[in-house]
Amino acid sequence: MELSVAEKIRLIMKRLGFTMGFLAETSGQTRQNLSNKMSRDNFTEKDVRALANAMGCSVRIIFTLPDGTEI
Repeated sequence: MELSVAEKIRLIMKRLGFTMGFLAETSGQTRQNLSNKMSRDNFTEKDVRALANAMGCSVRIIFTLPDGTEI
């Protein structure tokens, strides 16, 4: 079973000891906005990169074609 983006963010937040408020502030958004995105698991690539940067993480987005080629 694969974790959703929101679940991955929650795991990293817990590991780093970050609160929702702290992550929202350091990623340049309101706590309410981040909370809404987390509850809906609705993030743009820009959102994910900003959150990763705020948590000191890197992000890789890989598409795999049916023939196995990764882009």
